[in-house]
Formats: sequence, C-alpha cells, structure tokens
Amino acid sequence: MIDAVASDYQDTISFIAVAGRSDLDPTAARAEELLSDNVAWGLDDSIWELYDILGQPASVMITGDDIIVEGWYGALGEDDMRSKFDLLASL
Repeated sequence: MIDAVASDYQDTISFIAVAGRSDLDPTAARAEELLSDNVAWGLDDSIWELYDILGQPASVMITGDDIIVEGWYGALGEDDMRSKFDLLASL
C-alpha cells in the first residue's frame, strides 16, 4: 500500500524500505516484486535496533531534522496512510 500511495507524495516525502534479517539476494528479489521506483530500499539490520523495530510490517515517519513523528506496527488502509503522510508533509 505504501508503494501505491507514495507516488502522490514524491515531491514532499522520501520513502525508504529497510529490510533486515535476510540475505541480499532474496531481499532484492522480494523488493523487486513489491516496490516500484516510488520507494527506495536497503538491507540493514542496525536500522531495526535504532528505531526499536521488532518485526515487520513496521513504519516510522521521520522529519528531515531526524525527528520521529510517529511509528506503527501493522498494515494501514489507504485513508489512514494518507492521513499520516499528509501530517508528515505538512511539517
């Protein structure tokens, strides 16, 4: 859902998917299936610890000043996701 909605926010929000607890090749294959050019991705277990991520799916919204605005576990519907992205875009 994030990938589908991300195109509407490309001018104001950067989207990055961070994978972890896997190897690069299977992660790259899965990222190719799930993500378009709207979402960049990387593989880095240290990010999980830095933001206290225990499992997936998890999301964290961060300002350009590295301030955590909000984080959540689980999937969101499109309307809820857009509300959160609208908030982040307004900051």
